[in-house]
Amino acid sequence: MNRPLVVSYTDMMDYGEAWDLQKRMVHDIDAGEQQEHLLLLQHPPTYTIGTQRHPEHLLISEEDRKKKGISVYQIDRGGDITYHGPGQLVAYPIMFLGRGKEIDLHAHLRNVEEVIITYLRSFGIEAGRKEQYTGVWVGNFKICAIGIKFNRSTSYRKDFITSHGFAFNIKSGLQSEGFGGIVPCGIEEFGVTTLEDCTGLVHTTEQVARELVPIFAQQFGFDPVWAAEVHV
Repeated sequence: MNRPLVVSYTDMMDYGEAWDLQKRMVHDIDAGEQQEHLLLLQHPPTYTIGTQRHPEHLLISEEDRKKKGISVYQIDRGGDITYHGPGQLVAYPIMFLGRGKEIDLHAHLRNVEEVIITYLRSFGIEAGRKEQYTGVWVGNFKICAIGIKFNRSTSYRKDFITSHGFAFNIKSGLQSEGFGGIVPCGIEEFGVTTLEDCTGLVHTTEQVARELVPIFAQQFGFDPVWAAEVHV
């Protein structure tokens, strides 16, 4: 029997609020006070700098960034700098790794990638991985960035609880709106793309979220239970 997974979609949530929410969920899930959860949402325009800490990959001046209303956060996930904004589906799986099973952190990343690869295949898009890089690629263009933190459980010493997750580019125009001000993920030689650019079709983030959930649940062995959107 699969474990239950609470799933929620929130149309827009400030990045700082979402980060605080993840920390609380990690604590509550570890303490057995809450079920594992998949947060699906969009963020206002935001740059996040991961633990690799390369502030030089933020190319836009502070003045121009403020004019565009883009926030900046230095955070505790793995990876370099990336952009979040409207038209991008962000997913934060707050879930156990372990529970009596051998833990392979790299395999977990590959499983997250497989969710997006499987979804894109339903549109006839041949997506895949690129050696030395995490994420999902269509040719030489990244369509989904992945950055995960593995939090050591205090209740189950050999286990982890994941936070942060993946950012799936949906709407056309993200390249000029946000990615143009950074070196995305610190990778200079390749670009980014979106689902709409690849399919020529119009998609909403909520539509994509609902279509992705069954794939995610099957990949990780969950039974999804939809809940109302989360309010901080």
